[in-house]
Amino acid sequence: MDNTNNNKPHKSHQTTIIVGAVSLVLIILLGFLYFKNRSEMKALVNEMVEEKEMLTYEFENLALDYDSLQTNSDTLNTMLEMEREKISQLIEEIQTIKATNASKIREYKKELTSLRKVLKNYVVQIDSLNQSNKALQEENLKYRKKVSNMQTTYSKLEEVKQTLEKKVKVASKLETYNIEADGLNSKNRTTTKTSRVSKIRICFSIQKNITAEVGEKTIYLRVLRPDGALLYHSKEDLFLHENKKINYSSKRIIEYGGEEVDVCLYYQVDAGELTKGEYVADIFADGYNIGTMTFNLK
Repeated sequence: MDNTNNNKPHKSHQTTIIVGAVSLVLIILLGFLYFKNRSEMKALVNEMVEEKEMLTYEFENLALDYDSLQTNSDTLNTMLEMEREKISQLIEEIQTIKATNASKIREYKKELTSLRKVLKNYVVQIDSLNQSNKALQEENLKYRKKVSNMQTTYSKLEEVKQTLEKKVKVASKLETYNIEADGLNSKNRTTTKTSRVSKIRICFSIQKNITAEVGEKTIYLRVLRPDGALLYHSKEDLFLHENKKINYSSKRIIEYGGEEVDVCLYYQVDAGELTKGEYVADIFADGYNIGTMTFNLK
């Protein structure tokens, strides 16, 4: 009886030790598992943080890729600007979400893939547009060269035309020969005495010229005294010469048909108008001086 009672406390003590040992092992095991899981979770969170940072970095690089695209198309530029704004907004959103929000991270990854495909499409469009622009620029350059050559050719032809017109003008200019000057008295007899001269007569022949314009021609005469003064009757007696209106001494209208013709012009002398010395007679037609001669009166 006594032995039995003595064994009971002993067995109870052993049980307590065993339970305590098992509990200690369990606590140690649970602690190990806790710290192990905590370490794994921390590593997982760090990995997700790195993934978030990498995603942000890739979006930023994508934004730079969009910024590098340049085109002259206003429509494409507007679309590219919209994509840039979208990427900028996504970057701001990524920075605000938690790294552990796996579903959101997956959504942004899909969006990144989609935006990269869009970028490739824009690259193809812009490359095609640039090629077209290059072809147009080359075509435009050829056209400008062609226009420049045409302008050069036109300028040369215009120069040739002007040269020919000048030659024709010169060729069509009337020319005179056999110019004679006489002083006539009141009885139409020749005299060289200034006191007896009542008229000055200038006679000449106009040469044959088939290139000259035919029809009525006005022939003008200017007679200069020895002192250089012009003999004329009215300040209104004017004609055009070298783009200036100048006075004439007398004029005559003739019919010119391209053949040789003899012409005489007269100047009615006013009393006391003449002086002794050498006179100069100039003949004009079609704006040109067609003959000059000198004569003397005593």
